Order: sequence, then structure tokens, then C-alpha cells
Amino acid sequence: MKKLLTAVMLGACVSMASAPALSADKLESITYLLPAPKNLPAFAPWLIAQQQGYFKDEGLDVTFVSGKGGVDVAKQVGAGNAPIGGAIGDTPIIVRANGVPVKAVALMGAGSLTLIASHENAPIDEPEQLKGKTITVMAYTDTTYYSLLGTMQKAKLTRNDAEIQAAGPAGVWQLFASNKADAMAAVPDWVATVRQNGGKVHLMDPAKGFNSMAQAMIASDDTIKNNPQLIQRIVRATVKGMELIMKDPETALKAYIEAVPAHKERVDEMREVFRLYNKYVYANQAVPGKMDPERLAAVQDFYVAQGIVDKAAPVEELYTNQFIEASQ
Repeated sequence: MKKLLTAVMLGACVSMASAPALSADKLESITYLLPAPKNLPAFAPWLIAQQQGYFKDEGLDVTFVSGKGGVDVAKQVGAGNAPIGGAIGDTPIIVRANGVPVKAVALMGAGSLTLIASHENAPIDEPEQLKGKTITVMAYTDTTYYSLLGTMQKAKLTRNDAEIQAAGPAGVWQLFASNKADAMAAVPDWVATVRQNGGKVHLMDPAKGFNSMAQAMIASDDTIKNNPQLIQRIVRATVKGMELIMKDPETALKAYIEAVPAHKERVDEMREVFRLYNKYVYANQAVPGKMDPERLAAVQDFYVAQGIVDKAAPVEELYTNQFIEASQ
């Protein structure tokens, strides 16, 4: 009897030890396209979902590959080179006009990814105060630039009413931090970096600015139609990563640092990044991940008015909330 129990216990241990390997063998490998390098804090929900095993729980082995911006990602996804990718909620507006068949399948927050930052000793609180200022943006084809134009339009200002400089992903905050710019159209990451380097940053109330979009996950019409289960699993895991940042930022921060050890000497900066995302980007979304079609339509109207796109597409062609609703 004793030998039998020993054999049973040994067999159970061997079975338990081999279970993870068997499970890993059964995972479906997929490529997720990111618009920039994955170590940027903006992509924390995705890296946390991977680190915490949320993708694995969905039966997925995810490999992140960096594209060249959201529009490039959309084109690659639309061409079938990857099942899903990351961009901004605005991106389908731009690429649909050029025949790229993608939709936003989840929106990562109710706020805008772009904040209008100025110096504490010369704060900018109203759109009209942007007149005559030197303002940095990442690029003239980037959402930060379009969002800045939208904010200026609220005061009936055009791009000619300010000195707008396309400075690249590093220069956008470096010129501001060195007082060579009065303001920057910034993502939270850049604000946190300036503060970590001793800069005193003032942020305009986003309600006074242009109501652009947060980050989004985008998939092709073909994948949405023919493999909705895959999109459902990716969306569910990623939104769970965002929710961990919202509900338990310290646990999320620990997981993120484990996922990106290069940031282990920048813990305070990453904590500030999470605080900014929670306050300005993720917050106030009634259903995490759900797109607001009225807001999307308003953004598209602005893009058409500015000549960024030639004509408006039917709003229902730009997004779907089916995966967020199914997750509820």
C-alpha cells in the first residue's frame, strides 16, 4: 500500500511538473504590432497583461513587434500582416479614407492621449494663450499635432498663430525642458520625464482642449468577421492590464518593472506616468475599453474640416464595441 501511494504521488508530481510545458505547447502564437518600441510606458497595459499571464490565460503567446507609428500599424493590419495592432482612436479615420479596412476594437480610456503642457512659472490655461507661443509636437503627421490644432481652433487660432516645431519623440520634451519652447503637446510619458528631470510642468485642463482620443486596438474587417474569438481574447486580456493600473497601481507598477527591467532605476518616474494616465487618460470611461461613437464622429468632423481627410466615413465603419460588450 505504501509503495502504491508513493507511486501515485510521484506520478502526480510528474504530471504537475509537465503541465506548464504542455500548456505552453498549446498556446496560440500571435504577433501584436505596436506603433513604437514596447518599452515605452504608454504600452504598460500590454506588457502587464503579458507579465501577469492574462494573455496566457486566454491561450495566447504574444510577440510584440514595433511598427513605424499608428498609421503604419493600421496599414500592416489591414494588409493581413498581423491580426491586431495598436494606434490611436483617431487612426481609423485617417486610414479608412485611404482604403485601409480596419476598425478600432477597444479604446484605452475616456481621455485624450495628448495634454497641453506649459511651464509652472508661465502657465497656459486657455487655448487663446497659445497665440504667439513656441510649441513642440512629435511630428506634423502625429496625433499630438492634430490635437494641438483642435485646441487652437477652439480659440479661432490656426497653426500660423504659433511657432509649432516638429521635434521628434525625444526633442518634443527636451526642447521644452530646456526652456526653448513655451509649451508642448505631450503624452503623459513626456510630462513625467520632464518632472523627473526637475522641470515644473503645468497642465491645461483637458476639458478646455480638443477632445481627441486615447490609444486604441485596431483589427481588420476580415479578422473581425472571420476570427472574432481571437480578437475577443486579445481585447479581454489587454483591458484587464489597463484595469490593474487603474485599480491597483502599485501592483501594476511592480509587474511593469518586472516586464521592463530597464525601468527599474526609474520607478518614481513610472509611478508618475501611471498616475497621469489614471487621471487624464483612463479615467471616466463608463465601460473600460468602450468607444464613444459621438466623440469619434466629432473628431472625424474636425479632420474633414482641416483637410486631414477628404471625406467622412460612416462612423460604424470606424469602430466596433462588440468585443467590449461581450466581455461584460
